[in-house]
Amino acid sequence: MNHTTMTALEFHKIKAKLAEYTVSDAGRALVDRLEPSRHFKQAAAWLKETEEAASLLATGASVPLSAMEGIGPFLALLGKGKIYTEHELGQLALWLTSVAQMKRYMDGKRMTAPTISGYADSMQDCPELVRELDRCIRHGRLTDQASPELGDIRRHIAVAEDRIERRLNQLLGKYKSALQEQLVSRRNGRFVIPVKRELRRQVPGTVWDESASGQTLFVEPADVADLQGELQLWQSEEERERTHILSGLSDLAEAHAAAFRWNMEAMASFDFIFARGKLARTYDGIAPALVDRPLVRLVGARHPLLGEKAVPLTVEIGAAWRQLIITGPNTGGKTVALKTIGLFALMGQAGLLLPAERGTEMGLFEHVLADVGDGQSIEQSLSTFSAHMDALSGMLRAANGRSLLLLDELAAGTDPGEGIALSIAVLEELLQRGALVAATTHFNEIKRFASLVPGCTNARMTFDPESLRPLYRLEIGEAGDSFAFAIARRFGLPEAVVKRAEQRAKTAVRTGGDADADPAVPYVALADSPSRSQGSAKRPERSKQPGNVAGAASDEAPNAPEEEPKAKRPLEVGDCVWIYPLRRTGIVYRTADERGDVVVQVQKTKMTFNRKRLSLYIANTELYPGGAYDLDIVFESKENRKKRNLMRRKYVPGLTIESPSEDKEK
Repeated sequence: MNHTTMTALEFHKIKAKLAEYTVSDAGRALVDRLEPSRHFKQAAAWLKETEEAASLLATGASVPLSAMEGIGPFLALLGKGKIYTEHELGQLALWLTSVAQMKRYMDGKRMTAPTISGYADSMQDCPELVRELDRCIRHGRLTDQASPELGDIRRHIAVAEDRIERRLNQLLGKYKSALQEQLVSRRNGRFVIPVKRELRRQVPGTVWDESASGQTLFVEPADVADLQGELQLWQSEEERERTHILSGLSDLAEAHAAAFRWNMEAMASFDFIFARGKLARTYDGIAPALVDRPLVRLVGARHPLLGEKAVPLTVEIGAAWRQLIITGPNTGGKTVALKTIGLFALMGQAGLLLPAERGTEMGLFEHVLADVGDGQSIEQSLSTFSAHMDALSGMLRAANGRSLLLLDELAAGTDPGEGIALSIAVLEELLQRGALVAATTHFNEIKRFASLVPGCTNARMTFDPESLRPLYRLEIGEAGDSFAFAIARRFGLPEAVVKRAEQRAKTAVRTGGDADADPAVPYVALADSPSRSQGSAKRPERSKQPGNVAGAASDEAPNAPEEEPKAKRPLEVGDCVWIYPLRRTGIVYRTADERGDVVVQVQKTKMTFNRKRLSLYIANTELYPGGAYDLDIVFESKENRKKRNLMRRKYVPGLTIESPSEDKEK
């Protein structure tokens, strides 16, 4: 799977939450390595494990999982001849005890969890080793029963220490005047008495320590030197016997190395599996019906990172249609819908239960690819559009019939006309490859593409225009509006600004306008994208209402005639005409000459067409009411208009106006 996509869909956050429910380092390591599987049997087995774990946890039982503290380093040193300490061997005994508890627990859960309970059968609790460790080690220290020799040595040590203490107690009276207090203590394993620094010479012997103030010296009197030497000999014997016993126990542990490693893998797997079950319990997850084909059918799906704020999403891709174009207002939840679809695909193939309702089905994908966010990067010199193109390029290289692609804000970041054409071409290519696509857009041309092309459909995020708030519900089968003006009011834009924008939008709808044009210039829009002209669907019939012109800002195709009718009146300057070769509109710049050639301005380009190839679309009297409209504003650039006004006032040497050449129809 694509790691950039998994990051964009926040799969790493799901893994972070999953890791919080593990109890061992080995279990967390398995979470770190978790990735969605492309193999149906593997994904199905993982889902079964998680479902059984969640069922066991639902009974309220406490699972005897082990934190396995210190076991990892212990196993790493097996076979290297190390003699383990009492503490390390004690931890081993505790862990083997927890292994035995886990075996007994899972053995009793075969009816509830037949799959994962069988995993415990391979675990070995090594009872003989545990009994030997319990006999020899207690509270992190070798017991006297560890060996007869050790017990005998420790008895001699106790006798020697008792003789030294009795002798020192006798010396307390002898050196009473030189002592700081009447006390026998131990320093560095030696029996000592506290002597005043200034009276040190009165007590012959060895100084082993001093107080923090330096006023007291801890002295081993020479009178007990022989007894102390005898004690040291017995202590050396004890250390030799201790090493001998620990060496034997370490060898015994080495003999079970294979069982230890298998136990650790099994216990880590249980930790990992039950962590998945605990995570599923936090959002009432269910196991989706996994199908071995590309399909997404979500019923009441709630994004797991949104908690109680999540609005259930019901969506389907891969059955009746393979492409779903989601429209609606900004802040309306379109991107969340995309992320939910993609994240659920990743979670299902990773064996995680989904926060959804029964009836949810997930297919198996070789690739889940997402282009979410603007992707801008100063370091990589990527603009919004170039970032989208970089992502799309990678997607198209990988996309096939078992791919799920999530495209956010199609045609964003560049000229709308070119971006729309490019987006539709990409959608057509992906449709031919059979890839599943969920995409968001605000552009009507893409909405029309989805409504007319088999295998595609529209969907919209609902919005309450009265409360000016999105409802975050997805409705399939209808294209939605952007509600830009309502949202602008909600966020506090001045009412005068919003009203002016609404007026401009109405003008654009009436004239098929271009929102980027000069404010004084009527809008003239593309009638259709190039890819739409290649479709087989019929163009909607023209409305009989006067002035009803569809364009880029409308949900309907332009109301253009299907055939080239005969002219009813001569075309006049300023008329909006339908250009049949280009399948779009333009404005008459120069009327027909003796050959019938008419110069038409299409956006900022003047082109020549024969009158037979044109038909009146909107008369100039409708476009420019009043008859006093300065058409130079339509046909001339701002720079040329300024020059012309200057020429009218005075002579300016070197000032010229260049008119663009008129392209002939090809």
